[in-house]
Amino acid sequence: MSHRLAWPIVTLLLLLAVNTAFNASFLHLEWRDGHLYGSLVDILNRAAPLVLVSLGMTLVIATRGIDISVGAVVAIAAALAAWMIGGSVSSDTSRFPMPLAILAAIGIALVCGLWNGLLVAKVGMQPIIATLILMVAGRGIAQLIADGQIITIYYKPFFFLGSGYLLGLPFSLFIVAAVFALLYLAITRTALGLFIQAVGINPTAARVAGVQARRLIVGAYAFCGACAGVAGLLISSNVKSADGNNAGQLIELDAILAVTLGGTALTGGRFSLVGSVIGALIIQTLTYAIYSLGVPPEINLVVKAGVVFVVMLLQSPEFRSQVRTLVQRPVHEGGRA
Repeated sequence: MSHRLAWPIVTLLLLLAVNTAFNASFLHLEWRDGHLYGSLVDILNRAAPLVLVSLGMTLVIATRGIDISVGAVVAIAAALAAWMIGGSVSSDTSRFPMPLAILAAIGIALVCGLWNGLLVAKVGMQPIIATLILMVAGRGIAQLIADGQIITIYYKPFFFLGSGYLLGLPFSLFIVAAVFALLYLAITRTALGLFIQAVGINPTAARVAGVQARRLIVGAYAFCGACAGVAGLLISSNVKSADGNNAGQLIELDAILAVTLGGTALTGGRFSLVGSVIGALIIQTLTYAIYSLGVPPEINLVVKAGVVFVVMLLQSPEFRSQVRTLVQRPVHEGGRA
């Protein structure tokens, strides 16, 4: 299986098979109350925020960067949206119009991404250090916005973003599909994809060739921030609250894992949007399997790390080459004997 998406797809299918083996109704879909119900629908809905963050992270990693602040940006966007909508017990009123709250949340997330991009591209900081600053400060900013409290949201129209349905499917899937389609068209129908690859492979050569490498890097971080902002809206809408301390916790690590599982090289250049989506689905399906199989919570992360480790080994050409050599060596030695 030489295609770089082969092992991620096989892994996803195996996880689906494991879930089906232990839960006979796992693949069952039911039409009820005007929309689909089922485990697969739940997985897709819960994977939506991670898919969005992974798409943004894909561009950042493709330009030789990394963004470990996306979890904090999720918390900031969720807290701002919740504060602007208000924690009033009334389900019919909002402190500010909901469209304004949504735009403000995405806007502040975009500004966070721009901040990271400027530190990396203009100031020259290492990406992990530049984004570490916002990772640490971002949680504090989110808690300042929420006044150190968990803001409970009662405004029902806001719930539609993360838990509403359209044409029988979760509305969050339409948001993810729109973002993916626009990004995919920009990558494949314009020179953007080629420029990102050029910057990731050799930034200096790209600049000499006339590519605006610094602007491209800033744009990648800004897009990543905006994706995290939309993810924050989906998460806060789904749980009907905003917790500045815990919203988006560890989503940055899951996003990095999803991107690498999907075949994007951490060294930059080579990337796959489809692979990142598959990687995010792998992680969410694995999480579902862990909980449904009753694995103790204290070893959840160990199980997840083990599965990711095995998949990454199988994806490694060097590892497969070494295994192939070890398998073939006894055959050759036996033939000489």
